[in-house]
Amino acid sequence: MNWIEEYQLFLFDFDGLLVNTEDLHYRAYKEMCANRGFNLDWSFERYCQAAHYGARDVEKQIYERFPALKEKEPHWPTLYAEKKQAYLNLLRKGQVELMPGAEKMLTLLEKAEVNRCVVTNSAEELVSTIRKQNPILDSIPHWITREHYKEAKPSSECYEYAIEHLASKGAAVIGFEDSPRGITALQGTRAKAVLVTKIAYHDHDTFLEPDTLRYESMEDLLELDILPV
Repeated sequence: MNWIEEYQLFLFDFDGLLVNTEDLHYRAYKEMCANRGFNLDWSFERYCQAAHYGARDVEKQIYERFPALKEKEPHWPTLYAEKKQAYLNLLRKGQVELMPGAEKMLTLLEKAEVNRCVVTNSAEELVSTIRKQNPILDSIPHWITREHYKEAKPSSECYEYAIEHLASKGAAVIGFEDSPRGITALQGTRAKAVLVTKIAYHDHDTFLEPDTLRYESMEDLLELDILPV
């Protein structure tokens, strides 16, 4: 982990990168549909293909899957609010686990006194619930949630906001994401971009820039002494 000394600011996505919440999001969408009388029979991998690209892809694909749902409730924010409540209920029922290697990574960065920030599409209410379950997350000094910016990922606005407020002009910045939409947002900035995921996105060549790094887990990163340029 000698490579952490090369960067002055670490930026982290949240869901699916630091905390294992993607399955809960998946279950919340299924529950929202079920409560409306529709069986969302997607596999988890199919859900990821829908949720991890564009900001409105889940909306589009659920409505395509269930035209009758769109006729019944064409106002997506209403359905999303129902999904959000289902997700929050799932969060409150049990302990959300950290992703492999996340706790060790955060502990090392805290000891090294490196500046770090979470940049997430999730709302503060959801994030705070998870932080209460995992105290190591409170070692991260800066949090940028959905309330802090206008355009959701894959827009780079959230990461540009973080860099503008937390990095000096010459500071080296590195960021970590687990999805196509997230890495697209990160690649739109001057930060070194790292994709961390085990999901085999079939079109990764279309959204990964040549200098973007890719690893399957934080544990893989922890084993490195030198990070490729």
